[in-house]
Parts: sequence; structure tokens; C-alpha cells
Amino acid sequence: MKLIYNVDAKPKQIGYLKTVLFALQQLLAIMAATIAVPAIVGNGMSASAALFGAGIGTLVYQILTKFKSPVFLGSSFAFIGSMCAAFAGATSMSLGFLGLLLGAIFAGLVYVVLAIVVKFVGVNWINKLMPPVVIGPTVALIGLSLAGAAVNDVFSYGPQDGNGAFIMTANIWVSFICAIVTLFVVILCSTYGKKVGKLFPFIFGILSGYGVALLFTVIGVLTNNADLMVIDFAPFKALVEDGVTLKTFLSVPEFSFLKAFEGAKDFEWSYLATIAVAYIPVAFVVFAEHIADHKNLSSIIESDLLEEPGLHRTLLGDGIGSMAGAIFGGCPNTTYGESVGCVAITKNASVATITITAVMSLAISFISPFVAFLDSIPGCVMGGVCITLYGFIAVSGLKMIQKVDLENNANLFTTAVILITGIGGMSLAIGKITLTTTACALILGIITNILVNLKKDAE
Repeated sequence: MKLIYNVDAKPKQIGYLKTVLFALQQLLAIMAATIAVPAIVGNGMSASAALFGAGIGTLVYQILTKFKSPVFLGSSFAFIGSMCAAFAGATSMSLGFLGLLLGAIFAGLVYVVLAIVVKFVGVNWINKLMPPVVIGPTVALIGLSLAGAAVNDVFSYGPQDGNGAFIMTANIWVSFICAIVTLFVVILCSTYGKKVGKLFPFIFGILSGYGVALLFTVIGVLTNNADLMVIDFAPFKALVEDGVTLKTFLSVPEFSFLKAFEGAKDFEWSYLATIAVAYIPVAFVVFAEHIADHKNLSSIIESDLLEEPGLHRTLLGDGIGSMAGAIFGGCPNTTYGESVGCVAITKNASVATITITAVMSLAISFISPFVAFLDSIPGCVMGGVCITLYGFIAVSGLKMIQKVDLENNANLFTTAVILITGIGGMSLAIGKITLTTTACALILGIITNILVNLKKDAE
């Protein structure tokens, strides 16, 4: 893939206005997932605080990777079960927030230990354990496993019949139209766009989809037809519920550490054990996904990130970035596939863009109207964007498989096991520990690859 802007491209080379627009585009790409995690966990978690935490985590990651890895860190979905366990095992809400911080520290320390091991042992064992025949289908699976989420967003979780097909009611048609407009604008801008259009397909796509959604919503309000009211203006109404005040324009996010301090008085050592069991095993699972993400990103930028800046640095950045992010937002962070997809589609791998995205994420979390705007973007609009983002992740993995000889039964079986178990949705719950679909498929793929190559290795 020929990049327009390489990893080391500076704002002066790109153009300052273009850099800001690229950063905004990255922010829009990762925003929905980043603020979805606190919304799913609930218990008073703040979306704006999660956005701030993601910005902090990304900056820490960039510093520790020597500004050589162009990816944004956002709230990790893998830890949702762990975060819910932190609140479920707490005797008070504030103790639950303390649990979030302790859990992120546990998970981060796992990454730090793994980084130290990799530093002294090297990465050759990883390349042997996870060759292209294993990593390729796993990366493809990451994108494919998110396909359902994208489609659900497109139809805004509409009604389904007994066969799982969406029933095309009026509101579903409206959601579908908004999503398709967004999708096609992104595709057309990226394919046929000149200069600005080609560089910023997501901005144009989201604004077009939002504009159509706004038109439907206005018509719905004027005709009192709830099926047409796609946009929820509740985030904007909340800004003025107490009148127009400073909070209408600027507000400090509800940082997790402020609530966590109150929980110290309720702390018990048994609760610490609960948190450790909930977080530490998941960190090992996410380690495998960390490698897959960085292998994918390496193929896009045509530079092996496991060698330079090195897997030990990316692990250290991810681990400490997660700790730092959770202090403010409560959510452990992880490298985002949406960010990788954005790099692939726009062909802009400039780390400067990612860094400015992180700074923008910090600043925007204080700007009430913009946070409200982000909250108000309909799921169907983001669904249209995510079809392309998740699709590019899947295709990146398939491109890795192109280099694999699938006439060889050993490679064929390894690829088949990963794709079928992954697409089939195999996941395992062992007590409070959940092995995600991607983790299960990857582990089975590694075992299969070892088994089918035993004779070859012996020779």
C-alpha cells in the first residue's frame, strides 16, 4: 500500500489545516467505540472522561514508542466484563471506581512484565509462534467479528423476525438510508475525490449522513412522526436544563480518580483479589490481540513495529497508557482497529496526526457542545462508517494470507480453524474469565499450526 504521508511526516509537510482535519477524522473514527464502553458499563461512568483518558493513554503510548507507531488507543471492549465485576463486587459505587483503577493497574503490570520478557528474549519466538498463516486470518477475523456490530448500528437495533432478518419498518428504512448515504459518500470521496475529498472521506461521510438524519428528524418533529426522529437531542437539552451557564459551554469531566478516592474507606483485601482475578487473565488475552493489531499496522505502513520501535515498547506503551487512561476515564485502553482502518483508507500514517488527535481528545472532553454533538451522532451514521473501517481490517488480514501457500494442507487447516471458529463465534467462559472469540480462534490456530508442522520441525 502506497502511503500519501509516512509515519514521520510533520504538520509542516502535510499542511497545518490538513493535519487538524486528519486528526478530527481520526477522532470521529474512534469516538463511537471509545464512549460506548462507559455507556455499556454504566454505574455513573462518564463518556467525556473516557475520551480524556483515551487521549492521555495515546500520548503515553506515543512517548514510549518514540512516536513511531501511528495508532490511537481507546476504551477496551475486552475489559467490559472485568469492569462490571469491579462494580458488582463493590460495597459502594465509589469502591467500584477504585476497583476500576486497581484493575487497570493489574492489567498494565501484566503488559509491563511481558515487555520486560520480550526485551530480553526478543520477538523471534513470537514470529515463529504466530507466522502469517496464523496472524493473517486472525487479523481478518478481528474485522469480520465486528461486522455484526456495524450492521446492528446501520439498522439502529431494529426489530427482527424469527430468522434474524431485520423487519423494514419506517424507522428502519430511515436508519438504512442515513447509513447508506454515509457509506457511499465515504466510498465516493475515497475513490473519486480530488484533494480534500480524497483525504477526508470520513468527515464528509459523517457530515452527509448527519445532514440527512437531521432532515428526517426535522420532518418528524413537524409531522409528529417518531419514526423519522433519528437524532436524539437529549445531549443538547442537558446543556441548558439549568439555563445557559458556563457549564453550557465548558465543563470538567467526572474523572474516575476523584470518585475512587472516596472508596478507599470501604476497601477490603478480599475485594483486591476479586479485581485481580477479573483483570489479569483478560490482559493475557488482549496481549494476543495487541500483537495481531501491530502486525496488521506493520503491513499497512510496510515497517515491522515488532522490530522498531519494538514489541517491548508497544507493550509498555499500551500497558502504562492503559493505567494512565483509566485514572481519568476508568477504562483500560487498547490499540483501536478503527484507527488502523482510518490509516489504511486515508493512507496517512503520520504519527503527528495521531498525537494531535490525542490532544484534541483532551481538549474536546471539556467543550460541552462538542461532546453533545458527538453523543448525538446517530448509530446508523456511524454504522455506515464502520462498514468501511471494519472491512479494511478484514481485507488487511486477507492480504496477509495471499502470501501463504494454501495448497499446503498444513497452512490450509490452520487458516480454516481460525476462520471457522472465529466466524462461528466460539468463546469460552471459565469462571469469571471470558476468552473472546478472537482469542479462542488465535489459540486454536497456534495449536493447529504447531501440530501440523511437528514433522517439519523435527526434520
